[in-house]
Amino acid sequence: MSLEARIMEQLKQAMRDKNEAALRTLRAIKAAILLEKTATGAKEELTEAEELKMLQKLSKQRKDSLDIFRTQNREDLAKIEEEELAIIEQFLPQQLSEEALTAKVKEIIAATGATSPADMGKVMGAANKSLAGQADGKAIADTVKKLLAS
Repeated sequence: MSLEARIMEQLKQAMRDKNEAALRTLRAIKAAILLEKTATGAKEELTEAEELKMLQKLSKQRKDSLDIFRTQNREDLAKIEEEELAIIEQFLPQQLSEEALTAKVKEIIAATGATSPADMGKVMGAANKSLAGQADGKAIADTVKKLLAS
């Protein structure tokens, strides 16, 4: 079942349940799907990779907003972002733990033959491809930087 079909099913259920947070979030995801599908040069259907990238973007937006609202002591707005983030994360694959991420990045560093921080670009390219959807780009970059520096 495509992401769009799953969103529509859950949207109907959220309407029946009168779940405002789910409705708001699912509508935002549906709007993002429509934007992707109608973008210049887009195909009729989104690939799984495109859907994943779009969901990660929505998740990152919510996380960034959450950080900002927390620093400004706006717990009312932070609560809304947390609710939306929880719903978006239902559609994302399970994220790697810090230990698992470190192990995978070590494998990638060994495979690329990187030895110094100057090789970070080469490692990041391979890491972003193989870990797409499993870890946040910032977490990958931090781990690569830490491992290449040592």
